Amino acid sequence: MIISVSRRTDIPAFYSQWFFNRIKEGYVLVPNPYNPKMISRVSLDPAVVDCIVFWTKNPAPMIDKLDLLRDYKYYFQFTLNPYGEDIENNLPLISKRIEIFKRLSDRMGKEKVIWRYDPILTNPKYTVYFHKEAFAQIAEGLKDHTERCMLGFIDHYQHIRSEVSKFDIRPLRKEEIEEMAVSFRQTIESYPIELDTCTIKVDLTHLNIPAGLCIDKKLIERIIGYQISAKKDRNQRNICNCIESIDIGTYESCLNGCIYCYAIKGNYNTAEFNRRKHDKNSPLMIGHIAEDGVIKDREMNSLRNNQFSLFE
Repeated sequence: MIISVSRRTDIPAFYSQWFFNRIKEGYVLVPNPYNPKMISRVSLDPAVVDCIVFWTKNPAPMIDKLDLLRDYKYYFQFTLNPYGEDIENNLPLISKRIEIFKRLSDRMGKEKVIWRYDPILTNPKYTVYFHKEAFAQIAEGLKDHTERCMLGFIDHYQHIRSEVSKFDIRPLRKEEIEEMAVSFRQTIESYPIELDTCTIKVDLTHLNIPAGLCIDKKLIERIIGYQISAKKDRNQRNICNCIESIDIGTYESCLNGCIYCYAIKGNYNTAEFNRRKHDKNSPLMIGHIAEDGVIKDREMNSLRNNQFSLFE
C-alpha cells in the first residue's frame, strides 16, 4: 500500500516527531474526516507499505532523521512557491527553502524530490510577469536537484473564496495560463527537468506539458524496484490521475498559513487550537482516543505484482 503523508496537512514541517514515533510503533490511528469517532488503525509495517509519499513546504525537521526510514521507500512532493508573507505567512524565506530543497535532494537523490510550483495564482502583485521571472529563478536554483516540476493552478473552492477575494485573487484566464506555461516550458528546455500539470483540469498537452500523477505508479516502481498493481484513487477528484493511497493526516492542523489552503478551509484559529491538542506520543495526530471512539483495522496489503510476464 502507498501511504500519503499528507495531502491534509504538513506532517514533515509540524508533526515529524509524531510520525517517527508512529513508525517505531508500527501503526497510526486515522479518524474519518466526516465522522471523527470512526477511526482506522493503519499498519506501518514495511511488509505492507510499498512506498511513502511526503507532501511538504518545509521538510527541514525531517532531513537529519531520514535514517529512521531505512526500512521504507519514499519520495517527497516539495511545494516551493515565490509568494510573500501576505499569501504564505509562516514559511522560511524562499532562498532558505531552496537550500533546504538542495540539501534534501543531495541526501536522497534528485529523482525522489519533486518540485511543486503550486498553486499558481495572480493578482495585482503576483502578475503573469512575476511568475515568469520567479519560476525562472527557482528553476535555475533547482536544475541539478530535481527531475520533475508539477504545475498546479488555484482552485476557487467555495470555502476559500471569501479569503482569496480579500487579496483580489480571481480565477485565471486561459490566456494567462498559457502565457505562463509557454514561458515555463522555454525556461526548462535546457534543464533536465520534466514539466507536468497536477490533474487534468488544465489541459496543456498542446504545449507539450502532460497531465502528471503526484502519487505516480511509474515513479514508485522505479524507487521500490518492483512492479505494483494499483488502481486510480477513487477518493480523489475525477480530474486527479493519482493511484490509490491511504492518507494519515488530519484536516485543519497545518500552520503554514497559506490563504488559499483547501485543507484549512479558512479556519486558521482551529488549526492553532488543534496544534495545541497534539501529543507526539499519541497514536492520533490530533488529541487522544475518545471514550466513544470506534477503532477498526484498515485492510492493508502490499501492492506488489507477483504476476511475471512470460516474455521477461
